[in-house]
Amino acid sequence: MDLENQRRVKELAEKYGPENVVVIFGAAEAESAGLSAETVTAGDPTFAGPLAGVELGLAVYHAVEPEFKEAVDADVYDEQVGMMEMVLNVDEIIEEMSSIREQYSKY
Repeated sequence: MDLENQRRVKELAEKYGPENVVVIFGAAEAESAGLSAETVTAGDPTFAGPLAGVELGLAVYHAVEPEFKEAVDADVYDEQVGMMEMVLNVDEIIEEMSSIREQYSKY
């Protein structure tokens, strides 16, 4: 997650409260999505960005997870995410994101 996005997420969590912020990822690989999710929950693991040492504990999901899919209009989901869902390793992404939520999410 780049430094600008870290800054934006931190500002939103401060403005609205971390319990009111959900971060949705769309990375193509589980490891990349997991690293970004870890950044906004447990803090920047590289200690280089605005979230270095900042444990926001935010709720995090990937766009291909059932929780997100069920929360949006089916036609919009199919149009915007459907093709991606067919080519990604969805099970691996779900496993990675679930692990991050279990370890670090507070909300």
